[in-house]
Amino acid sequence: MEIGWMCYLRQRQVLVFFVLLSMFGVGAELGPYSVVEEMEKGSFVANLGKDLGLGLTDMYNRRARIIFQGNKEHLQLKVQTGDLLINEKLDREELCGPADPCLLYFQLLMEKPLEIFQAELRVKDINDNSPVFTEREMILRIPENSPLGIAFPLSNALDLDVGSNNVQNYKISPNSHFRVLTRKLSDGRIYPELVLEEELDREEEPEIVLTLTALDGGSPPRYGTAQVRIEVVDSNDNAPEFEQPIYKVQIPENSQVGSLVVTVSARDLDSGVHGKIAYTLFQPSEDISKTLEVNPVTGEIELRKQVDFETVQSYEVDIKATDGGGLSGKCTLLLQVVDVNDNPPEVTMSALTSPILENSPEIVVAVFSVSDPDSGDNGKTVSSIQDDLPFLLKPSVKNFYTLVTKRALDREERAQYNITITVTDLGTPRLKTQHNITVTVSDVNDNAPAFSQTTYTLRVRENNSPALHIGSVSATDRDSGANAQVTYSLLPPADPQLPLASLVSINADNGQLFALRSLDYEALQAFEFGVRAADRGSPALSSQARVRVLVLDDNDNAPFVLYPPQNGSAPCTELVPRAAEAGYLVTKVVAVDGDSGQNAWLSYQLLKATEPGLFGVWAHNGEVRTARLLSERDAVKHRLVVLVRDNGEPPRSASVTLHVLLVDGFSQPYLPLPEVAAAEARADPLTVYLVVALASVSSLFLFSVLVFVAVRLCRRSRAASAGRCSGPEGHFPGHLVDVSGAGTLSQSYQYEVCLRGGSGTSEFKFLKPIIPNLQFQSTGKEVEENPPFQNNFGI
Repeated sequence: MEIGWMCYLRQRQVLVFFVLLSMFGVGAELGPYSVVEEMEKGSFVANLGKDLGLGLTDMYNRRARIIFQGNKEHLQLKVQTGDLLINEKLDREELCGPADPCLLYFQLLMEKPLEIFQAELRVKDINDNSPVFTEREMILRIPENSPLGIAFPLSNALDLDVGSNNVQNYKISPNSHFRVLTRKLSDGRIYPELVLEEELDREEEPEIVLTLTALDGGSPPRYGTAQVRIEVVDSNDNAPEFEQPIYKVQIPENSQVGSLVVTVSARDLDSGVHGKIAYTLFQPSEDISKTLEVNPVTGEIELRKQVDFETVQSYEVDIKATDGGGLSGKCTLLLQVVDVNDNPPEVTMSALTSPILENSPEIVVAVFSVSDPDSGDNGKTVSSIQDDLPFLLKPSVKNFYTLVTKRALDREERAQYNITITVTDLGTPRLKTQHNITVTVSDVNDNAPAFSQTTYTLRVRENNSPALHIGSVSATDRDSGANAQVTYSLLPPADPQLPLASLVSINADNGQLFALRSLDYEALQAFEFGVRAADRGSPALSSQARVRVLVLDDNDNAPFVLYPPQNGSAPCTELVPRAAEAGYLVTKVVAVDGDSGQNAWLSYQLLKATEPGLFGVWAHNGEVRTARLLSERDAVKHRLVVLVRDNGEPPRSASVTLHVLLVDGFSQPYLPLPEVAAAEARADPLTVYLVVALASVSSLFLFSVLVFVAVRLCRRSRAASAGRCSGPEGHFPGHLVDVSGAGTLSQSYQYEVCLRGGSGTSEFKFLKPIIPNLQFQSTGKEVEENPPFQNNFGI
């Protein structure tokens, strides 16, 4: 029984030693503080704020808290006042057992900034437990011939209190044979011995019953009793003796149940029943009784359960050998448990910050501690994380580490990190523990929206319906949340004359562009504006893109004939000499189209003619030419209808009517059309003269035949000269024009007409304009397109 108590005491001392060892060097020390066990919850212990010299709000602002090993909550900290209070009733016997003093270690952790203080709490004992004997009745068989002064060990009483409150003395009830001695072991335990003071006589008193009382040192003292029954036996003068008084054995902690620990051996010089020995554990503690068992015959001691070095490092128990006569001897077994690396390291996370802001400098992400219950190299640890992460492990104080960022983090590069903290011990084989934490990176508005294109080109056909969706712009923002929500807006146009607000609008949420009104290609072929994309961060970031809108032409304009003019009061009449050859240029129809591209490609077609086959129209430039030689049988007046058509889809067209008058020569009077004679008479006095000249020519026709030969001879004589030209008297009434295919005419030209002497065909040519009433927008291409006329007339 004494040996069991000593083993229990040593077990608790070793545990306290390793607790102190694991907490040593955690940081600056506070205290020590002490309380009496069984104090009520909420009892005041100390004011940590005053001990640290901190203000009332410092403890709260720095997020101070109390950390006990094993996540116990014996104390609570009022961060508002700094008071340290009892959080639950403390039972010293439950917390520390027989260990004295009873010390509880804790840490004060303050996060902002990180600071750790080591403190200890001493729990003082009160006399709240009475001594208790493990054996309520002890039976001793004492030979009657036992010598005086012989001592018989008795079972000791256990008192959960410590110090002076533990067992201090033993008393025996009054008798004439025995007295009790109080012995003290080296470990401080006290046990009783029964000493024989007067010889026993079995015949007179075969049995003696005594009461053993154990007293503690409390005030008032507490006590416990047990009954000692003494049986006086016949003489047995030799007690068993062990070969070794102390057996020292080591056993690995992972030994299997039933493993042989040691074999003890004792001998007795007596014979017969008095020489037969039985082995038992002497006064084992409850833990030893569950751990060891002894074979009563062979003395083999085996394991009843596996031993754990981290729980109990050593055992001490007495082995008792008793012979058949009741005599006994004892030895001591010292069992040392050898540590095996069977415990992986443990990681305790004290603080974790997540999420963390991107672009921030070095940040403390986590604070954690590492422990390993094993000893020696088995308890030494190495901590690490993955190499490819922007984090760093820094040792803070003993067994504490901080996880910090190596650099500012970019959420757009990576928004979440899965960090594996790996802790490996140095034992054989090595054991490791992995603790996973997830750290998220919160967004900062550090990215402006980015358009998918710097310039957008949109095409919309003219005459569109209002509110037509003509295209979209798109911008993305690498940020998240409100920082990534993009709104679109139009920038003021660079050209203040451009009415952008009435042309397009943009959807602020999705960047869709709409035409607000119908567009007209002929009025506006293209326009350009800027678009801004801004996020909703603070401050907001933005970017710009250019949008160019091209208005596509629609065939919505019919060709417009510039010449001959269609708005005059009198139609134009073209004069053609009967001597004109095939291909003679009669006139040119000039038309324009307000559209563009193939919608403005014009083609010309002779739709109607008084005499089909006499005149033709060139399809590409609108020139009206004679298709064959003229004859006397051809009518004098001709009416031509020319159709001008564009190349659009569907095609549009316009028509113009030409009046052509065939004359024998430019000396022949101009005969106006009957329907326009009156109008020409009012418009030009020359008309009257032409009518008179026509009558004169008729009367002089015969005379002209007679002088025909003379006239021809006269022209031949002038052929050698430079061809001096003389204009006819008065202005030529015809309106003959020559313009390019791309020109635009608003009025007509008048030309001088020259008849060359010696020409039997009375050919004529265009000369220079006499009255430049019409402004051309041409390059003189007409002259190039008519080389026959250039050759004939030398222009």
